[in-house]
Amino acid sequence: MVRRDIARRGVHNRRVLAVMGAVPREQFVPEALRAQAYTDAPLPIGAGQTISQPYIVALMTEATNLTRTDKVLEIGTGSGYQTAILAKLARHVWTVERLGEHCEAAAQRLKALQITNVSFVHGDGTLGHAEAAPYDAILVGAAAPRCPQPLMDQLAVGGHLVIPIGDRDSQQLTIYQRTESTVETRTAGGCRFVPLVSPHAFTE
Repeated sequence: MVRRDIARRGVHNRRVLAVMGAVPREQFVPEALRAQAYTDAPLPIGAGQTISQPYIVALMTEATNLTRTDKVLEIGTGSGYQTAILAKLARHVWTVERLGEHCEAAAQRLKALQITNVSFVHGDGTLGHAEAAPYDAILVGAAAPRCPQPLMDQLAVGGHLVIPIGDRDSQQLTIYQRTESTVETRTAGGCRFVPLVSPHAFTE
């Protein structure tokens, strides 16, 4: 998977590639879909949510430019797969999920894998998690029409915020970097994510 679907498509960060090859993706998908765990495609995980395709997980992770000392905020825990990838690369991850059943299941999966540097928060992801801010990186695993301002406010100087921006059907993977005086923006191509559900993003 790493060679065929990730490195060949332009993700070159060695730490990201190593972690993508080490975290067992089959542990994060429904048992009936485990034979498809390493296909480069999103898979349903219940409640209208998906686990993102491996390439997109790697691309978003590389865009955060993580170091081992970084604090990370993840919006949309989902299955916990992206959470596990981030936790292997950073000092600590705070992950926010609006669906309680997904939050609890993800926590159990990471516990089974002995990944302990993650704090789980059940709530509205568009509000972030101000208690632990600022964050060196913020990664949003759902689409929004615009970047929620609370997330931008919680991004540290020098930090990267990665989020799919667009409508319900099509988005651009957008990367913001905060500097001392401004916020720089670039895009990394088209993508399609489930909507970020909140009064501050998309309604159900």
